Amino acid sequence: MTPRIEVVGVDSLMLRLFDQIDEGNMPWMLAATQRVREAFGPALRDLVPSYTTLLVHYDLTTIDDRQARQRITDAFEGLQPTAGASARQHEIPVWYDPSVGPELEPLGKRSGLGATGVIDRHSSHTYQVFALGFAPGFAFMGLVDEILASPRLQTPRKQVPAGSLGIADRQTAIYPLVSPGGWNLIGRSPTRLFDRELDGYSLWQPGDRVRFIPIDRAEFIRLGGDDTPFEVTP
Repeated sequence: MTPRIEVVGVDSLMLRLFDQIDEGNMPWMLAATQRVREAFGPALRDLVPSYTTLLVHYDLTTIDDRQARQRITDAFEGLQPTAGASARQHEIPVWYDPSVGPELEPLGKRSGLGATGVIDRHSSHTYQVFALGFAPGFAFMGLVDEILASPRLQTPRKQVPAGSLGIADRQTAIYPLVSPGGWNLIGRSPTRLFDRELDGYSLWQPGDRVRFIPIDRAEFIRLGGDDTPFEVTP
C-alpha cells in the first residue's frame, strides 16, 4: 500500500489510503496508524485516523518535511492489515422509542419496515468505529444497512439530549453530550461515553466494534437513563 501524501500545514501531512468508505479499510488503517506511530516516535505530535485518511502532525523542530516523508515511506513498507480479532467489543444498551427518537416512526414508514423493523435491522449489525470527532466521545460508526440510510435534517436542531442515537446517511452515532445536531434520532442510551477517567476521555477508539442492545424503558431508567421526552420544535 502506497498512500497519497498531501501537505495540510507546515508540520502536517495527510495520508490518503482509500478513495471510498468501507468496513474493510479499518484493519489497514489501524496497522498504518501503529506503524506510523512507531516510525515517528518522539517526533510525532498527533495522529488522527479517519474513514480513508490518516493525519500526521509532527514536531517541526525535530524533523523536516523530507524526513517526515521518508519515515512514512518506511512505515508503509511491507504493511499488513491488523487482525480484526484484536478490536475491542462494546455492547451498548439503547431504548428505541418515539418519545426519545422522533425519527424512529417516520423512518419506519419511509423504509417500509415499521418502527419494529427499524429497531431489528439497526440492532442486528455490528458497527465499526471509523473516527472520533465533532464532540468529545462522539464516534462515527458504520455502515448502516442501506434501507436505513437517511440524509441529515435540513435544519439541525439547536439542542440534542446526551445519549441520543442517530443515523446520518449510512453512519450511526450517539451524542455523548448535549449539543446541536442534525442526525435522525431513533433512540437513547444510558451509557456514559465521555468521562475524564476514561483513556482518551472516550469510551471507544477507532477500530472498536459496537453492537446496540435494545432495552425497555424500565431497564433504561434502572441504568440511569433520562427518559424526558424529546420535544420536537420548528
